[in-house]
Amino acid sequence: MDLVESAVRTGRPAEAAAHVAAVREAGVAAISPRLAMIVEASAAIAATDRHAVKLFDKALAVPGTDRWPFELARVQLAHGERLRRAKSTTEARTQLVAALDTFERLGATPWAARAGNELRATGLSTGHVERAGPASLTPQQREIATLAAAGLTNKQIGERLFLSPRTVSTHLYQLFPKLGVTSRAALRDALAKMPPD
Repeated sequence: MDLVESAVRTGRPAEAAAHVAAVREAGVAAISPRLAMIVEASAAIAATDRHAVKLFDKALAVPGTDRWPFELARVQLAHGERLRRAKSTTEARTQLVAALDTFERLGATPWAARAGNELRATGLSTGHVERAGPASLTPQQREIATLAAAGLTNKQIGERLFLSPRTVSTHLYQLFPKLGVTSRAALRDALAKMPPD
């Protein structure tokens, strides 16, 4: 991911694409879920078209990404950067806030600064970002939480909101810590404490 990102940032997209092709051909993604996430994120970074968002979604949907918080936050940061440049400000903020929270929690100061700069570029001041609690939920996260608490599956939620089940899973992963819950069963009680919209 470092090599791909460096190549893209220095104006060498062909080299970035060649590196992604090489790791795909070598089967690196099959070695572990962590590497699968990194390979998909690298492909997304190297992508020059609309497929980047799907590749980022695929990277974030790899099972067990929470076991590698730093790598997950790097993928969220790269995804947020791409979304911001594509003028998808709301979606970018979701990814960037999650990345910033993780980097700050891990003490990764340079990475937190980078995520904070990107977040400010969306028009959101990092000084005003509520990083925990019900108020930190985006409207989409609140809707997903409400539907999950009502017993809908990720697939059913995705169909209703026009999202992939993996995207729904990613949002649930991000909102559980914000609400201080660890399961869907606890969502209903956490949501009952939330102020109305």
